[in-house]
Amino acid sequence: MIPSLPRPAWLRAATSGYAIAFFAFLFLPLAVVALFAFNDAPYPAPPWRGFTLDWFVGNAGVGKQRTGLFGDAPLLHSLWTSSVVAFWVTLLSVAVGTVNAFLIERARFRGKQALSLLMLAPLVIPGVILGISILAFASRIAQFADDTWGLELEFLRPGLPLVVLGQFSYIVAIATLTISARLKRFDITLEEAAYNLGATRGAVLRTITLPYLRPAMIGAAVISFLMSFENFNTTLMLVGSDAPLTVLMYGRMREGASPVLNAVSLFLMLASAVLALLLTRGGERKD
Repeated sequence: MIPSLPRPAWLRAATSGYAIAFFAFLFLPLAVVALFAFNDAPYPAPPWRGFTLDWFVGNAGVGKQRTGLFGDAPLLHSLWTSSVVAFWVTLLSVAVGTVNAFLIERARFRGKQALSLLMLAPLVIPGVILGISILAFASRIAQFADDTWGLELEFLRPGLPLVVLGQFSYIVAIATLTISARLKRFDITLEEAAYNLGATRGAVLRTITLPYLRPAMIGAAVISFLMSFENFNTTLMLVGSDAPLTVLMYGRMREGASPVLNAVSLFLMLASAVLALLLTRGGERKD
């Protein structure tokens, strides 16, 4: 259909109705969660009982029966734990993803296509299966090292290092695809001109290639951080005593839903939006 041609009224109405229904499906649940984070009731659902900030700033130790998000020490600790894990996953994913992008787009070797396909395998494996496989493999190696050489490889036991490795195993593929897509559009004659003018390989990489890849690297960092922060399936299989936020929220939900979880959800929605805007604006400003 040519966009400039007039459309019948029923088609315009159907298009508008579809758009409204689609965005309502996406955002209405988020709006309900945000609204009932301020509900003055001990349950995270209708009916509305009045406005309160207790689920954010309430403190049971100051004459109140409610503990809000910013007064809940285990919840804040889990937020910090998730942030630390996401930071390391992001750092590793962007660094290795950049190297992988150069390997895929620039290098010429036998079996490159097969290697590219294998890199995508973690993306199609269910998170639970991936977590169980990594846990079994890492535990076998740790046990073998302990039995054979008496080495205790704690980072291969359930805990945050193994969570980082487990999330990295599939998030790095997404970072690689994001950076490779931009590297593929790079005009290599810019590098050749710099070499002809006497620039070293390091100088070309630092002043021409990496600045061109910066927006993709920032985008990959945003995606990696958010995917790591919200991951549950793989994390649940690999976590130790320090529970990230998703695992802690799962445990709290099993005990009984609370409006504090609505407050956490609203806080994460706002923090994720601010983080994404800051990083993407920074990438555009430097581009």
